[in-house]
Amino acid sequence: MNTVTDPLSPDGPRTTRRRRSVHAVDADLPDAEDGTREFVWTQDDFERIRALIHARAGIHLHNGKQAMAYSRVARRLRETGHKSFNDYLNWLEHQDDDAQWQEFVNVLTTNLTAFFREPHHFDVLATWFAQHPKGPWHIWSCAASTGEEPYSIVMTAMETLGSLASQLKVTASDIDSRVLARAEQGVYRDDQLKGLSQERLHHFFLRGTGVNSGLVRVRPPLQQAVEFKQINLMDENWPFQSPLDAVFCRNVMIYFDAKTQRRVLERLHQVIQPGGLLFVGHAEHFSDVRDLFVLRGKTVYERI
Repeated sequence: MNTVTDPLSPDGPRTTRRRRSVHAVDADLPDAEDGTREFVWTQDDFERIRALIHARAGIHLHNGKQAMAYSRVARRLRETGHKSFNDYLNWLEHQDDDAQWQEFVNVLTTNLTAFFREPHHFDVLATWFAQHPKGPWHIWSCAASTGEEPYSIVMTAMETLGSLASQLKVTASDIDSRVLARAEQGVYRDDQLKGLSQERLHHFFLRGTGVNSGLVRVRPPLQQAVEFKQINLMDENWPFQSPLDAVFCRNVMIYFDAKTQRRVLERLHQVIQPGGLLFVGHAEHFSDVRDLFVLRGKTVYERI
């Protein structure tokens, strides 16, 4: 289950790649119905978008992601009434309205998640709870997306600790304001719970009826254990007053360059207590941070 905030997934089938000059439009970009593209697209447009999203969210877009950048940011052109990327970006750069910048970030992030995604992490967490049965505990899910990850953390605690799980607090955050709002609602379609046992479905979810048929809602005790906050990993100050027991930061840093990765890992080291755990994604390996974390299992690190 991980919120993976994946800004690098393309938005649809690709067309055949053709040669292009450095300032020409990307050959992968979608065509309009009349065979022409809706908006002119240049390498300069992409470079500006790449610089802005890196500055705002730390995300590194390589040159092969032009089709994704075009299709995502074109939505904002339509929504704001701009006729070119140049006009839209000029307008955005002069905006003091945080909401406009947030929408720009939102369209360039995609969220891939599921309940108990990468299940070995929750086995490790259950073992850790059993070995540390005295609370309170505070865990941060820093790419919470639509909520499956933080709710899976709470379910693991309840199954392992029983009534003591009431001492658990989970902070669930994401850079995308829209998915975070959905996470806080805790409402899902039936098909989003595939793979969960009947026992878990019975204990942790309420099934909708009538007009809500086909929907389920997490039970109140799960929601009460989770605090939702919008947090950008690039922010200078993270809202934690005391050390954390564990952080789930999965499939996030693969979208950062090496310098940004190191910066985030150093700051995670500061907010996790000694002996606390850092859970990362299946494609994330940090062999050069032995001064900060020690590998304790498959994509699980212990804070030194």
